[in-house]
Order: sequence, then C-alpha cells, then structure tokens
Amino acid sequence: MNSSHPAGRAAVGPAVHRVAVATETAAFVAALDGADLSVPVPGCPEWTLRDLVRHTGSVQRLFSVLLRRLVQEPPRSREVELDLPTAEDGWADWLSASAAEAADAFAATDPDAPMWAWGVDQHARFWMRRMLFETLVHRTDAERAVGRRPVIDPALATDGVDEFLANLPFATSFAPHVARLRGKDETLRFGCTDTDGDWLVRLRPDGFVAEPRTGDAAAQSADAGVRGTAADLLLLVYGRLDRGADTVETTGDEELLTRWFTNSAF
Repeated sequence: MNSSHPAGRAAVGPAVHRVAVATETAAFVAALDGADLSVPVPGCPEWTLRDLVRHTGSVQRLFSVLLRRLVQEPPRSREVELDLPTAEDGWADWLSASAAEAADAFAATDPDAPMWAWGVDQHARFWMRRMLFETLVHRTDAERAVGRRPVIDPALATDGVDEFLANLPFATSFAPHVARLRGKDETLRFGCTDTDGDWLVRLRPDGFVAEPRTGDAAAQSADAGVRGTAADLLLLVYGRLDRGADTVETTGDEELLTRWFTNSAF
C-alpha cells in the first residue's frame, strides 16, 4: 500500500478535537433521553442503540488508555476496564463518564507526543482526532435511530473527510477490501460545496493516495467526481448516505465510482 498521505488541514487541530469529543458525546447523551435502547441503528446493521452506546464508550475508554500509556507498538489486547452500568437507565451516565475519562487523558497528554497509531500520524493527536470522528459519526447514528435529523458542523465535517481519506490506505487490517483500491493512475475528486474541502484520490498499481487540492492542483481534472456539503460527504464516506442521494452529485467514470464505494467501507 502506498505510504504517501495528505498533509491534513490545519484549521482544525487537537484543541478543537478535544472540545468536540465532549460536545459530540453530550449530543449523543441527549439523544438517549427517553429512548428505547433496543431500537435498531440504521447506520450499524444488527446493532441496537444499546450496542452503539457500549461501543462508543468502550472506544473512548480504550483510546484513553492508549493515550495515557503513549503506547509505542500495537497493543496485544484491546481489553480495558469498562465499568459497565448495572441498570438499564445507567447507559447515558456511563457514556458521559467515558467522555470524562477521555477529557482527563487529553489533559494529561501532549498531542505532539510520539506514539504508535494504526494510521498515518504517529502522534498522540491521531487518537484525539480519531476519537472525535468515532464519536461524531456514532452520535449521528444515535440521532437517526431515535428519529432525529443530525446536524454536523461544516468545519468538523471537512476535517472528518480529510481524516478518513488520510487514514484509509492504512485500514486494510480491519477493512481488507481497501486493498482492492488500486488502478492505473485513475483519479477521483471529492469536493465540498460549503467549505474549501477538496481532495484528489489517485489510484496507483501499489495502492492509492489522497491529497488536499490547493493552488494549481485545484485546477486539475479528475476521472470521476463527488460533490456535496461537507456533512453529506462525511456521511457518504462512512456509508451513512447513499451516493445516489439527491444531496450528492457524482460525475464521470461510473465504474471508478462503484469500485471506490464498494471497497472503501470503513
């Protein structure tokens, strides 16, 4: 797999990510108020809302442990102390407590500290950013499960698309179909209609690379294109929105578009 990667978008950094984890978790908790935790989750087949809460809080607690330890190699186990609630009405408080653990880990950790990460950025800030979008996307799942329409901050959504595309080449250990995203220099452009988010994905024989398009690169043409608001693009790349949706515009090589969305599931 090609090891090149986008430079990232500097407008949203670790300080914003840390605050946003708390904000997104609070919105998730709000969606649980009065909710039936046995309802199915549209974005996560075979999961109930209770499963979604447990997963999100467990991820926050695991990432917090990794940050506190500044692990330098892949952990041998993902088992951490979860302190799961004993009563059905305790899940919202438990998720809030998970975010509090994350906040404590953030406060005790230099985001620029070197540490192992499965993605491109081998620093603590990788896990802060990853935790945010794990939480944010699942917050939208929870809201959809209870009949609410999710709203996503455009700047965060743009950063989320960037984070997804930056790390996708390294996700083959848990998303094996990503390894099929190879080609002969075909290009696919993702563009936000409400922010400056703009990326060019190039499929090469040894893998693919996604690069933010700025300056002269922004004028380059692509074999296929996908355009929508930053929020819609974020939901699209995470499989929460169909590319045939009215809010998404696709152009160009249909085979390339199908190949990408068939194999880029995260």
